[in-house]
Amino acid sequence: MSIISLAACAGPLSALQPEGPAARGTATLWWSMLIGAAVIFLAVLAISALAILRPAVVASFGARRTILWGGLIVPTVILTILVIAAFALGERLLATPREEMPLRIDVTARQWNWEFRYPGGESTANKVRIPVGEDVDFALTSEDVIHGFWIPRLGGKLDAIPGHTNVIRLRADRPGTYGGVCAEYCGTGHAVMPFTVEAVSREEFYSVPAQSAELRP
Repeated sequence: MSIISLAACAGPLSALQPEGPAARGTATLWWSMLIGAAVIFLAVLAISALAILRPAVVASFGARRTILWGGLIVPTVILTILVIAAFALGERLLATPREEMPLRIDVTARQWNWEFRYPGGESTANKVRIPVGEDVDFALTSEDVIHGFWIPRLGGKLDAIPGHTNVIRLRADRPGTYGGVCAEYCGTGHAVMPFTVEAVSREEFYSVPAQSAELRP
């Protein structure tokens, strides 16, 4: 059963197979929460077993001390650590200004496809190419309803909202093809709104036009 469960953690849309710094941060936070939850679960089981088998030992702690430590201090410390980690790792997704801004690709979502427009004016549908090892800012907007832009192996998700532009910064560390999906239910065609991300070398990205590459077999 455990082997089957672990198999579900792999695949083209697995956030637990990160290929970029933002996705690694998300995976690290997930594993941290899983380990923390497992430790808490085992501790509760141990205390419960102790209360059944050795009730006098648990009673010796006293009700006030048990509530103070078990209900206030320990949970507060654990939650504070997780919140700080979440904020720190989430910073990697923010497109903060810097002296030399990254490549920007404009993304327009609509029912039921994605349009990617490159700085030179070229555009592709449901497929985007990015250079390996280089930050890319995806500027997201929508023509109709809210859509969720998500490339699990490269980073977290961000909404594409009508009349507004959200920017998410992602990077692929290795060449390959990564799956992307709409992570926000947007109507009857929601399930048929995937897209693919092709990470190629910098030389290929800047020398081969995006539209020409999309037409290659």
